[in-house]
Amino acid sequence: MSERIDYRMASPAAFKAMLAMETQVRHSGLEHSLIELVKMRVSQINGCAYCLDMHSKDARAAGETEQRLHVLAAWREAPFYSARERAALAWAEAVTLVSTNDLPDALYDEVRAQFDDKAMVDLTLAIITINGWNRLAIGFRADVGSYQPQPAA
Repeated sequence: MSERIDYRMASPAAFKAMLAMETQVRHSGLEHSLIELVKMRVSQINGCAYCLDMHSKDARAAGETEQRLHVLAAWREAPFYSARERAALAWAEAVTLVSTNDLPDALYDEVRAQFDDKAMVDLTLAIITINGWNRLAIGFRADVGSYQPQPAA
């Protein structure tokens, strides 16, 4: 598939707004590894090959294990995700699929046990942001496989 539109160039102001959200997520205080797992899981749900390629590369570059990345789609059945990661992944799935499901109090309480007010908002913003990136990449057929992670600072 060929790229339809380079959305970065077509609307620089919109791209800048998305980058501002991404920057907020990165500087929120949430663990980098947790953010990458959430981005991967949301991208799996949405079927975004570009974002899966990007975030698997970023996660591996940051030290994430192949095992955890390969098993992420079945995280509920795997023993190697923390309670905090499990809560974040459950919240990510529910927020991503909000049009077809509910966000029940029991789930909120599970997530709330792991995250304070600020972290809940930041986690939700991370989910919103990756959903937006997924829709841009899928809609405009971003060039899958071209992404290279940045060297660690």
